[in-house]
Amino acid sequence: MSTHDQHGSGRTAPGRFRARLVAAAGACALLLTSGAVAPAATAAEDGDGGGDKTLTVAVAQSVDSLSPFLAVRLLSTSIHKLTYEYLTNYDAKDNHVIPGLATEWKASSDKLTWTYTIRSDSKWSDGQQATAEDAAWTFNKMMTDQGAATANGSFVGNFEKVTAPSPTQLVIRLKKPQATMTALDVPIVPKHVWEKVGDFSKFNNDKDFPVVGNGPFILTDYKPDSYVRLKANKDFWRGAPKFDNLVFRYYKDQDAAVAALRKGEVSFVAGSPSLTPAQADSLKGEENIRVNDAPGRRFYALATNPGAKAKDGTKFGDGDPSLLDQRVRNALFMAVDRKAIVDKVFQGHAVEGAGYIPPRFSQYFYEPTAQQELAYDPDGAAKLLDEAGYKTNADGKRVGKDGKPLNYRVLCHATDPNDKAVGKYLQEWWGELGISITLDCLDNVTDPWLAGKYDLAFDGWSVNPDPDFVLSIHTCAALPATPKDTGATDNFICDKKYDDLYAGQLGEYDAGKRADLVKQMQSRLYDTGYMNVMAYPNAVEAYRTDQIESITTMPSDAGNIYGQDGYWSWWSAVPADSGDSSGGSSSTGTVIGIVAGVVVLAGLGVLFAVRRRATADDRE
Repeated sequence: MSTHDQHGSGRTAPGRFRARLVAAAGACALLLTSGAVAPAATAAEDGDGGGDKTLTVAVAQSVDSLSPFLAVRLLSTSIHKLTYEYLTNYDAKDNHVIPGLATEWKASSDKLTWTYTIRSDSKWSDGQQATAEDAAWTFNKMMTDQGAATANGSFVGNFEKVTAPSPTQLVIRLKKPQATMTALDVPIVPKHVWEKVGDFSKFNNDKDFPVVGNGPFILTDYKPDSYVRLKANKDFWRGAPKFDNLVFRYYKDQDAAVAALRKGEVSFVAGSPSLTPAQADSLKGEENIRVNDAPGRRFYALATNPGAKAKDGTKFGDGDPSLLDQRVRNALFMAVDRKAIVDKVFQGHAVEGAGYIPPRFSQYFYEPTAQQELAYDPDGAAKLLDEAGYKTNADGKRVGKDGKPLNYRVLCHATDPNDKAVGKYLQEWWGELGISITLDCLDNVTDPWLAGKYDLAFDGWSVNPDPDFVLSIHTCAALPATPKDTGATDNFICDKKYDDLYAGQLGEYDAGKRADLVKQMQSRLYDTGYMNVMAYPNAVEAYRTDQIESITTMPSDAGNIYGQDGYWSWWSAVPADSGDSSGGSSSTGTVIGIVAGVVVLAGLGVLFAVRRRATADDRE
């Protein structure tokens, strides 16, 4: 599962969407807005008043769906990682693959048959045993039901047959080799509960509580745009969490969330998906508050409408036709000063963007060659536009083929201050080219995004240790079946050369060769200009040390707390007054200000892009 923060996302990007994909991403959400704030927490929301330890997390993103078959926002997919086990997990220290619901796995000599041993010590929260049949049913449902494949269908598109010969043996037969078989980021659900569901495209799993799961926490309550409440699963096979309750409280106004942290009303603030530099600076040095500033797993980009269309060939939406010209797209990016964005908007809490996968994942990190780079060059951008036939009129305005001045609509997350700040720079930079833009800042960017009713959009995704998912959202196969359907696509890209490279990396087991193919895919995205990555933001977040004694970052040496590839942060968190300082692999000491200079983190070798557009969130 990936995360779009559609910015958003979630799986991130627009951290964003699909299932109602969030546009937002990323990665993926909400941010600074002068809007309503979640009401003060009640005992029902944040604890039972009986002395239980409650960890309350302030988030700037709402839930898109509590169904793991639909959710793509970072908050939603993070909740699913807490409530359901996946076949495998990622180690918190360095992201290498470790057992999850499966204790071991092996492939046949031709790599077409994978056999997983399912652990016998995992139970669903209603007492029933979790078995291989649950996993087989989950995958088969995704293979046969388009609604169930909404969020994670790319993982099973190459599956030929899935069976469970015994309660502890799962067998997956592939059509052709697939390199992601130890990185199937799909929540396994209980068959005896979910087989009763009718229409998977509409079932949001938000009516009956507690929700049956087998992860470290049990989902017990939910109020839309207000809170999500979970309680510790005391029978979790890896060991029970140390906090009794975990609450995610939604704040539309990020300043209000920071104020709540200062007052001790919340334990942790994640931001949208990060704190602004001003907020982080205001918290540093405050008593009982620690700021974590570390290399992130997200990218921040501008997505261009390539001409929305469905798999059946039907075109829809109303993207500006000038953007179908690669020269125009490249010219726009050449007029974006990425260094200024890093310095003035992120104030150094980011590094300049280019490729699709952040430098934290060094194995797959891509940088354009000197000849290929679309460096900041306003004069060169103007020349490209002239060559493309978009010249200025007597008023200095660039004119389209219809004789009308160009005025691009840019989808913007009303809750993300970064979108608004960068948007103002775009108005200035592109204005000098003779192009006007209208910032369309909305609380819900998903609907116009899915309808293809935009010209450009702020996008962002969180990236996982295996890049397949975030790469898959730009394939032709990810397009919606018809304009009325919801596909897995991020922004309707369909390019044969890219698709061929995607198929190649998916079947390549040699790590070096696969990494090279992944870089070629990023090069293709860079050249075509449909996805222009502006920056790789740091993870900037904060928590109260008088409520949380220790907590695990991922990776442990310098990583994020919120939106991890796993459940390590909340599962490992130790209450400040618990007397337990073990904290598992907690890294309280490393959480303090790891500044932008270490952001490159070249030695970390991990990878994977996520997919789930969230709005500043991820979906993963």
